[in-house]
Amino acid sequence: MVKAWEEIAKEAQDYRASTIAQLSPPAPTVPSELPKDVTNVPGQLLDQHVLAITNLLPEQLLPAIASGHLSAVKVSHAYLQRAAVSQGLTNCLTELLPNRAFQRAKELDAYLEEHKKPIGPLHGLPISVKEHIGLQGLRCTTGYVSHWDNIALEDAHILQILQEAGAVFHCRTAVPQTMMHLETDSNLYGVTSNPYNRNLTAGGSSGGEGAVIALRGSCLGIGSDVGGSIRSPAANCGIYGLKPTAFRLPSDGWGYMMAGADTVETVLGPLSTSLEGLKIFMKSIIDSQPWLTEPALIPMPWRPYTIPQDRPLKLGLLWSDDIVRPHPPVNHALQMIAGRLQEQGFEVCNFPPYLHDEAWAILASLYYPDGGEADSEDIAKSGEPWRPLSEWIIKENSCVKKLSVGELAYWFEEREAYRKEYALHWNKYGIDALLCPVGPGVAPKHNTAKYWNYTSQWNLLDYPGVVFPVCHVDQVEDLSPDYRKYMSGKDEENWKLWDPQEFHGAPVGLQLVGRRFEDEKILGILEHIKAKIGLPLKDG
Repeated sequence: MVKAWEEIAKEAQDYRASTIAQLSPPAPTVPSELPKDVTNVPGQLLDQHVLAITNLLPEQLLPAIASGHLSAVKVSHAYLQRAAVSQGLTNCLTELLPNRAFQRAKELDAYLEEHKKPIGPLHGLPISVKEHIGLQGLRCTTGYVSHWDNIALEDAHILQILQEAGAVFHCRTAVPQTMMHLETDSNLYGVTSNPYNRNLTAGGSSGGEGAVIALRGSCLGIGSDVGGSIRSPAANCGIYGLKPTAFRLPSDGWGYMMAGADTVETVLGPLSTSLEGLKIFMKSIIDSQPWLTEPALIPMPWRPYTIPQDRPLKLGLLWSDDIVRPHPPVNHALQMIAGRLQEQGFEVCNFPPYLHDEAWAILASLYYPDGGEADSEDIAKSGEPWRPLSEWIIKENSCVKKLSVGELAYWFEEREAYRKEYALHWNKYGIDALLCPVGPGVAPKHNTAKYWNYTSQWNLLDYPGVVFPVCHVDQVEDLSPDYRKYMSGKDEENWKLWDPQEFHGAPVGLQLVGRRFEDEKILGILEHIKAKIGLPLKDG
């Protein structure tokens, strides 16, 4: 007899609760009555030694563990406790991994004691893992109730590398139904909320990662990005996130439903409490030469970027995509950064968008070349209801059509032509990198994240993008301008969502974009910007 989807969802949530119950001593009980902003709650519930460890950044934790100042077991204990509390505050996990984490941590401590050196560059560092990335013997649902019994047969390639580098996997994080939301909600686990305001989304599809890292239940995690799924949660939750260029990081061994997914390259990438955390993650993996065992990868070593000494860095500023004008806090953040960059001797120029509406038409046509059939079947199998944003991206999206071979070839030609035209457009302005919005506003209210173009644009072009926190919304500073004319119908829809009172205090992030394979360059430039102007900026 086939189980009702509600039974499977209960089983999923009971299983998650059982993994949290394995903690000894048990994690603190999260109060049933919570404030809208829960970012300070862990500090009220957890022991001081747990807070002291989990408040460290990855670059502070690693030397403390490598020197023996902190044991891997003690660090794992602290992060498991804080991750459990994060789950109670935002509904961000699918399971905790205490047994696996402690076993690995004990092995690492024993290795350090015997050999007097760490096992690898990530020795003892707890890393959170987005649920659809395969861990041997664990479920891999990709957000579908009908996938509840899908068990990963082996660890994904990226996890094998991280494990060998010394990482400790301590929790798995929530994903949305279909994996194609800038929101994290499924019928299996419910809705993940934003730590700064539970009425807003943590973003998606790596929103579980965004929330647990913002609450310091993890300091470094793995997400994936095909339209903004790393960068949206990073910006919404006030942390750092990188969408790398495709074919630099391993992609073997993780679940992804979208039929014909290679029409738009999906990439794995890091989210972290620090910029250095992103670099540590990327360098550790690329230094392992993953292309030797995964031949689809580009055999390109990690290349540290040097800031030019003979000229100023030239940064472009994309204020709007000429379709949807971002809300006041985003504009304000761009203005503040631009002013401070100019004061520090950077060359800053306005960078006009180039046919970004065409980019979405191409991308949206390539997302579902099967017309959404596979996703529809997977939802129908269990009888689970469609989530609002699944309906929006598949059923209400006029670009979703089943493509013939000829039609698919047409859209591939359009994609390649657009990529070439955009390269020429970029050349015209001669910029080192582009500073731009991550979305048309800050973290949206639940079920309203329907405008992807500020992130998906760079997926189509396969340009890397790094997101970083700038400031927070101020309902007094970020006044609503009186626009008499909207750029488009989508612009009008976006302005109806602007709510200065509700968004007050929400993080504001921006995105630094480079050309293909300039991953090291954008990280190096952002590091230089941080050193020169200080980030995040003091609000105001």
